[in-house]
Amino acid sequence: MRLPWPHSLLWRSFLLIVLLLGASFVMWFQIYREYAQEPRTRQIAQLVVSVINLSRSALLAADSSQRLELLRELEAREGMVILPAETDDPLLPFTHGQQMAIVQEQVRQRLGEHTRFTGNLHGESGFFVSFRLDDRVPDDEYWLRLPAERVERLLPTHWLAWSAIAVIGSLLGAWLLVVGINRPLRALQEAAQILGRGEHPPPLDTRGPLELAALATAFNQMSQDLQRIESDRALILAGVSHDLRTPLARLRLGLELSGAQAEDLAAMSCDIEEMDRIINQFLDFARDQQAESPLSQDLSTLLAELLQACRLRGVKIQAAIQPEIVLPLRPQSIRRATSNLIDNATRYAGNESPLDISLRREGREVVLEVADRGPGIPPAEVERLKRPFTRLEAARSNAGGSGLGLAIVERVARLHGGHLALLPRPGGGLSASLHLPAD
Repeated sequence: MRLPWPHSLLWRSFLLIVLLLGASFVMWFQIYREYAQEPRTRQIAQLVVSVINLSRSALLAADSSQRLELLRELEAREGMVILPAETDDPLLPFTHGQQMAIVQEQVRQRLGEHTRFTGNLHGESGFFVSFRLDDRVPDDEYWLRLPAERVERLLPTHWLAWSAIAVIGSLLGAWLLVVGINRPLRALQEAAQILGRGEHPPPLDTRGPLELAALATAFNQMSQDLQRIESDRALILAGVSHDLRTPLARLRLGLELSGAQAEDLAAMSCDIEEMDRIINQFLDFARDQQAESPLSQDLSTLLAELLQACRLRGVKIQAAIQPEIVLPLRPQSIRRATSNLIDNATRYAGNESPLDISLRREGREVVLEVADRGPGIPPAEVERLKRPFTRLEAARSNAGGSGLGLAIVERVARLHGGHLALLPRPGGGLSASLHLPAD
């Protein structure tokens, strides 16, 4: 099984830093145990041995009549309690793990193997260690109880507190560092999405770290260059298309006055109409789509009016339109995109079978679908055909065109926050769907 791993750069970077900090904390803890905890353990063992030796010497040096007073003074001044030991005293193990085991081993090495330890004696808890006044007299044995704080605080709590503060501060610093990197990257992502929809994003903030500032500056320069190229291309297309209108009008007038045969006149008129249609597509592609402000429109009414005009031109249409679908739209752009889909379907599929056009809601989207029974488009060529000036004669044959129809539809879809889908139609043909957000 693969371990879960976040997909965003923010959480990946933060999690990686957390793991590194955790590993560093574990290593520092091990270093503390090696270089601080073990010396502390030896000090405790030495303390226990020293206290026992001093207590033994004091008891041996004192008169038997003064021993009781000496024991009371040791308890009052040093917190040490000395009790007589019995061979059958119960021994309860300590709960301090390996550290206390090391202390016991080192004390036993210095005082003798007969040394005993217990954590509870006659119902009283504490650190009890046995010793003999005279090693040659086994019965002369005592218990020494030391204050718990002298032997039980093997791990200083203040060290843990400062470690926790250091870890929390490091995590907070790591979070601020990652957020500082992620914020300009997110702004770059949003600007790139705006640019991908054909809109002009606002300039990115060029302050901050050198690398991110350089990236923002390069993106701003690229965006300006694309705007300039788009403007130059639109100006050239508009100029060429406008200049071609005059000779086309003269050709149309000359054709009417030529007195040629009807068949020749029809063929040449069809060519002129095709040229005029291509020029119109050039003009549509050159227009600035963002110049039209979005308005709240009933897409159902707009589509019904457009289909009525298409029927008057002789286009066979079967429509299924849901009523009252109100969206913020650019009406002229939507009309242009829908007309291109209908013209594209009519041109490639002919007028023998009617076009199936539907408008419906699907979840959080509104789908405008134009389906024909033409030759269709191979799925591998769909994305390429959405680019300007591309055609696929083999798939949708016997048709001309400029290769701008689907590119205009794709641009309008992105401008409205949607997309264009080109899918094979069951039974043959193509289904071209304009998906728009329903919000």
